[in-house]
Amino acid sequence: MKVVELLESRRRQWKTLEQMTDRLQSRRRNRLPPDDLVKFADLYRAACADLALADAYQLPPSTTQYLHRLVGRAHNQLYRSHKFDFRHWGKILLHDVPESIFRDRCVQVAFCLFWGVFLTSAALAYQQTMWPNYAQEMLTEPVISQLESNFSEPLTGRDPDADLAMAGFYIRHNTSIGLKCFVGGLLVIPGLFITVFNAAHLGAAFGYMARPEVAESQNFFQFVTAHGPFELTAIVLSAGAGLRLGVAWLAPGRWGRLASLRRTAREAMPLMGAAMCMFFLAAMIEAFISPSGLPYWFKALVAVVSSGALLFYFLVLGLPGGSSRATG
Repeated sequence: MKVVELLESRRRQWKTLEQMTDRLQSRRRNRLPPDDLVKFADLYRAACADLALADAYQLPPSTTQYLHRLVGRAHNQLYRSHKFDFRHWGKILLHDVPESIFRDRCVQVAFCLFWGVFLTSAALAYQQTMWPNYAQEMLTEPVISQLESNFSEPLTGRDPDADLAMAGFYIRHNTSIGLKCFVGGLLVIPGLFITVFNAAHLGAAFGYMARPEVAESQNFFQFVTAHGPFELTAIVLSAGAGLRLGVAWLAPGRWGRLASLRRTAREAMPLMGAAMCMFFLAAMIEAFISPSGLPYWFKALVAVVSSGALLFYFLVLGLPGGSSRATG
C-alpha cells in the first residue's frame, strides 16, 4: 500500500482522536473510563507515526498541518498537569496521615523513649538530691554559662530584619536535629542513642533553668514556652520515621531488604512530612513570638493552642474513624 493510501485509511482514527481530544478539553481526565484513556494514548502514538510519515514523504501541506495541530492538541491533553485535588489531599492529611501515625509502633516507641528520658533528665537536673551534679555533667559548665548568659536580660524583641534571618537559622537548625534522628534511625542503635541524647540534654536544660535559684529562669521560659510543643513533637516524629526504616532494613520479613526499605519509605513519608511542617511552625514561632516582648500569658496561650491542635490531630483524628466523627 502506498503511503498516501495508508494515511488516507487512517483518517477515521484521526477523527476519533480529534473527538476524544475535544472531550478531554471539556472534562477532567480522571473521570474518563480507563479503557478510553488507553485508547486515546494508542491513537496519539499512531498519529505521531502518521505525522512522521507525512513529513518524510512531503504530503500536501494541508494534511501535514492538520496532523501537526492534532498531535499538538492531543499531546497537551495527555501530558497536561493535574489540577490540585483538594478532596484527595484533604483525605490524606486529615484521615490517612493521622491514622498511620497513631498506630505506628515505632512512633509509639520513640514517643515513650523521648518523653521518658526528657522528664527523668529534667527531674534529676532540678532536684539536686539523687544526683547532685547531674546538670553539670550532662550539660557541662560552658553550656550552663552560655544558657545563663543568653537569658540574662529580659526579652524585649528584636529588629524585624533580624527576626527574618533567625527564622532561616531556626529552620536549618531544627531540621538538622530531626534529620540526625531520622538518619541515625536507619541503623536503629545510633538513632536510639541520638534520640536519648537529645532528650536527656534538653531535659537537663529545662530542669536546670527551672531551679528557683537560677535568676535567668523567667527569661528562659518566656522564650521556650511558645514554640516547645511543635519542636519537641517534630523530634519524636523524626525519630519514629528513622526507626521504622531501620526496623524494615534489619527485619524485612517476607520481603527482600531493598524491597522492604522501599515499601517502608513510602509509609514513613507522612511522618517526615508532618515533622517538617512542625519544624517550620516551631521556627516561625521561635523567630517572631518567642523573643518578643509579648506578655507570658500570650506565649503560654500559643503553647496551649499548639498542644491542643497536636492532640486533636494525632489522637482524635488518629483513632480509627476519628476523622469521620470529627467532621460528622
